Amino acid sequence: MDFNSKAFARRFHYEGNDLGARLTEAGTEFRLWAPTAETVQLRLFRSGHEGEAFETLALDRGEKGVWFAGINQRLDGVYYDYLVTAAGNTRRTADPYARACGLNGQRSMVVDLAATDPEGWQEDKAPARQPEDIIYEVHVREFSWAESGGFPEHWRGKYKAFCCADTTLFDRGSQPTGLAYLRQLGVTHVQLMPVYDYGSVDEAHPDDSFNWGYDPVNYNVPEGSYSTDPTRGEVRIRELKELVQSLHRQGFRVIMDVVYNHTYHQDSWLERTVPGYYYRTWTDGSWSNGSGCGNDVASERSMCAKYILDSVLYWAEEYHMDGFRFDLMGLLDTDLMERIRAALDERFGRGEKLVFGEPWAAGPTARKRGVRLADKKTLAGLDPEIGAFCDGVRDAVKGPVMYREKPGFVNGGSGFEKRILHSITAWCGEARNFRAAAPSQVITYLSSHDDMTLWDKLVVTMDPQQNFDDPAPQVMRASRLAAAIYMTCQGRLFLLSGEEFGRTKQGEDNTHKAPIELNRLDWERAWQNRELVEYYQGLIALRKQLPALCDKTEQAGKRLLHSQVPAARCVTALLENGGRWSKLLLAYNASSHPVELELEEGEWELLADERSSFWWQEHPAVQSAQVQPMAAMILGKR
Repeated sequence: MDFNSKAFARRFHYEGNDLGARLTEAGTEFRLWAPTAETVQLRLFRSGHEGEAFETLALDRGEKGVWFAGINQRLDGVYYDYLVTAAGNTRRTADPYARACGLNGQRSMVVDLAATDPEGWQEDKAPARQPEDIIYEVHVREFSWAESGGFPEHWRGKYKAFCCADTTLFDRGSQPTGLAYLRQLGVTHVQLMPVYDYGSVDEAHPDDSFNWGYDPVNYNVPEGSYSTDPTRGEVRIRELKELVQSLHRQGFRVIMDVVYNHTYHQDSWLERTVPGYYYRTWTDGSWSNGSGCGNDVASERSMCAKYILDSVLYWAEEYHMDGFRFDLMGLLDTDLMERIRAALDERFGRGEKLVFGEPWAAGPTARKRGVRLADKKTLAGLDPEIGAFCDGVRDAVKGPVMYREKPGFVNGGSGFEKRILHSITAWCGEARNFRAAAPSQVITYLSSHDDMTLWDKLVVTMDPQQNFDDPAPQVMRASRLAAAIYMTCQGRLFLLSGEEFGRTKQGEDNTHKAPIELNRLDWERAWQNRELVEYYQGLIALRKQLPALCDKTEQAGKRLLHSQVPAARCVTALLENGGRWSKLLLAYNASSHPVELELEEGEWELLADERSSFWWQEHPAVQSAQVQPMAAMILGKR
């Protein structure tokens, strides 16, 4: 069959929203889209990981390639799988549309979702949006694994750790950790690295290995290794809902990291159900590998697009997720991303749910002719509420991630002045390195889970001794300068958890399966580098008071009144602000010499310099200004 043909889509596209297992008043209904199947059998189990089937039933083929079975019994808590025969071959598969599963996701489970709701779930809602979105990326296990975090031992590394509102450093009772620390820092959105069911950690022995989780198995089921009992399918659902509810109550919105561009293996439930349909292949039949993971999902095919869209809406509606970060969004087609944006807007209000992703891929992909991908080339033509990570800011500030020892503006590089100025206005209108239509499309960041941490990049490029725990003093100065730059650029702010206290992975740039001892958040380090934390805290608090930087509209770039390069490796920019300060003067000096600033007439206040971001006190008045070497200065005109 030609899966790319319009004829196939017309014949087999199914619009129903009832695929998977559904409980009804009369019993249980099972529906599986498998248009190429010759027969489909349903098997029922008492356990999610052991024992034989207690019943096997044949499904009936219906319209549009949907197979159906109805049972006059509510099978809540019963596990199941399918035997799908296509082209004479019979393969066992779990249900791609499953909403619950057993241990390691090998069997699907029928679930009464209402029974998994925590108390008060129907009243749960996200906190009101703040003037700025501050996105903080965390991994569930990394967040609470370290003993220093002060979390209950039996909840460390689990969803339940996020239900602890007021943890403190284990030997310093006044130093907050966890959610209390994030509240103090000023975070507005917690972005969870993958929490769907993934395949690279054995849920029966979760402490024996570690992984970031970019290995999807069951897209619509929470990961079991983070639950207190992965053998019971309902437990992981309830505990993830409790996590979201707790974050909402503590004042945070929740973003879900989703990976729809590839699956853990080529031999996935999708492939076993409809062989060849859900993946891209080259003309010689070989699998496309633009993801670098051995397979690329064919998002442009109608039922694959429906599967992804249904999944996003399910997480938004059932789990109250407030946004979605798309891994390798550059492999997904623009039509799908526009449909996702429109559907979320229709259900929840314009822009209420954040949508953004990585506008790149690991290599070329075998997309259908005429399909446009949601990458950097097409970003400016997408809905302005579809965002992307801006590598233009990242690489200009600290140097390219692909070259460990190449510096950027803050760590000794030359020729970056123009790129820094583009970064201030979120690269809107620039086409060479990155181009966005509005700051609403730009995720301004310096570090994420990928590549070296900001701290490690600075150590590698600035400290001859390569001491990641106690580096040369210039590393701390460069950290402050880097933070001051990207936190005064337009766009939405994003930071890797622990960046603000100098998080180190000892120079490793890909720790996706490194030991948890290397990946964990070291809460003791937040105390050791508390002055750096306070600097970040002040910049975040200050930013929320500056309309010039929080402006996400297409007109935001016009706030830039003047910019210049007064000296080598030094740039300044004057912006129209409004509010308490009518104008802002930003100065970034990465040189080894102080630079005098020219101030226009009026009353100016010092909002931040190399020592402090003055978040806790009145801003000093200044008559003249000199920005120090390896430092930033922010001035506001009354």
